[in-house]
Amino acid sequence: MNPSASGWINKFGHLVKNEPEAFPDFESLYQELKRNGFVYGIHIDIPKFINVEHKLTEDEIAKINLLTSLYFTYKFEKQESDFERFVNTVFSYYQSLEVSKISFLNKILTGSQTESQLEKLIDSRIYLGGNAFNRAFGNSLTNSLLYVDVLIFRIYLRAHAPVIEHAQLLEYVTINIAYQALNSKETQKEDDKLVQLLGSSLTFLNLEETNLDGTYRSLLKQNFTECEKDYFMDMACLTLWEDKLLDRKEWDYILGLGTDLDKTEKEVKSTVDSVQFFFEKNKSKIGYLNDKNVAVQFYEGMSKNVGKLILRNSKRLKKELAESKELVSLLSKSATKDLNADERKKVQNQLLDIFKSIPSLAIFMLPGGAVLLPIFIKLIPKLLPSAFDDNRVD
Repeated sequence: MNPSASGWINKFGHLVKNEPEAFPDFESLYQELKRNGFVYGIHIDIPKFINVEHKLTEDEIAKINLLTSLYFTYKFEKQESDFERFVNTVFSYYQSLEVSKISFLNKILTGSQTESQLEKLIDSRIYLGGNAFNRAFGNSLTNSLLYVDVLIFRIYLRAHAPVIEHAQLLEYVTINIAYQALNSKETQKEDDKLVQLLGSSLTFLNLEETNLDGTYRSLLKQNFTECEKDYFMDMACLTLWEDKLLDRKEWDYILGLGTDLDKTEKEVKSTVDSVQFFFEKNKSKIGYLNDKNVAVQFYEGMSKNVGKLILRNSKRLKKELAESKELVSLLSKSATKDLNADERKKVQNQLLDIFKSIPSLAIFMLPGGAVLLPIFIKLIPKLLPSAFDDNRVD
């Protein structure tokens, strides 16, 4: 399955049909989403029953986990697994939230097929702004509050409350909890980045107009579900994670929050331990903890995403290269010696001609796209029998 190609939702439907018992209940789903980082807004891994041919990027992991959590939430709440009905329900759900708009151009390109339109809606939920150029180069942040979509979806399915008002309430409490947890400790640079990331992920609230003064605690006595309370607790512990041993002020805050959420001290400690274990295991993979300058982050993101596009179009690239023996000869020569100016120009022109025939490599045709050619040349030896048709269903 390739979440960056059209048809991936349909492919997911066929995969999940063969794994009806992947998660027996919502609690098991929640624990899996915590292990994968989705609950924490950190996208590390996907459920084991989903097979992918290529290494996934952060946004692709987020897409798979979001759809997985929405599907099984639907299954648990409605006690049915009709995938077409699920797709229509999720599409209507996002339309009711009025947050994921499909552009006129995308409507033309996708037509009226609900699955194709839902792919565009999910794509718009994953990213925090940024244009297509930034996304192509991996220079766009990923929404860290995606799990709120799942919690609101449960409310939508139960028809217990106006969904937009409840979405605003969940975001308000979540950002307040993170902010107050941060204020209960000596802050580190990583903590500031985390709260900034959470704030930038708000959909239903304007952070500048939101009160962060602690008065939110009176709202915790409202009729939140156990799943929502668990999420609030996780977000508080997430903000306190790096201390490992909490000082008295931090413990007072987290235990007080636990009391407000009807959690025992044992349950609070278990939540803290889970968050600490997750970060100790995955610290090297968590982007906001890596203190790299903007140029390094941009280049790494660009290389990773361009590499993904090249490897996933390798079938077509192989075919095009096979028809250009002179180009292959020059590329082979470049591996052992420097090409002269005429040869480099010939390689560039012929490669750009090839990229014109492969729409998903259109970024090479953008102004300055030629600077990406060294990445392509570096990856040529790694071209695999790839998956430009990853989502075909036999």
